[in-house]
Amino acid sequence: MNSTDANAPKSMSWIDHSHDTAGAFAAADASRAVDPNLFREAMSRLGAAVHVITTDGPHGKTGFTATAVCSVSDTPGMLLVCLNRNSGSGALVRGNGVLCVNTLRASETDIADVFAGRTGARAADRFQVGDWTTLKTGAPLLRTAVVAFDCRIAEVKAVASHDVYFAIVEGVHSGEPGPALVYHDRAYKQV
Repeated sequence: MNSTDANAPKSMSWIDHSHDTAGAFAAADASRAVDPNLFREAMSRLGAAVHVITTDGPHGKTGFTATAVCSVSDTPGMLLVCLNRNSGSGALVRGNGVLCVNTLRASETDIADVFAGRTGARAADRFQVGDWTTLKTGAPLLRTAVVAFDCRIAEVKAVASHDVYFAIVEGVHSGEPGPALVYHDRAYKQV
């Protein structure tokens, strides 16, 4: 394609499509949304894997417990992580541009509690529990995780009270087979 030909079709990479609004929908009227307490109660009944999301880099080292993690694409391998914008971890994750999603084993409730802030440990002090290493990005990877996804952030979207981090998977660590930790009905369970 000749770059001087204004009528020539433009080649786009997959990341260019992030600005494509085709198929976008109009924002719903938030005043019609269900009561937040009813929503939280209903969501507590939705079982989800427990993950510790970590980051490290020039903005600092931290991690947090999350269940809001989802696969987005396999080409390229991409997932999303949701984090409340009131969280102290958000600025570090965004600033570092990397994260690691560590899926916890059924026996790792102590790690889940530390990174959920239930023990008082903050930021880098949370890493005193667990056996940590790194892969490509430098984000801390839990060696005992069922699986861990080492990621570089491609895009961040602000949606309601949360930031949604879209992250390209640059490395995967598969741990030993075994039951994973799940959060359901406000309690840890195993599957």
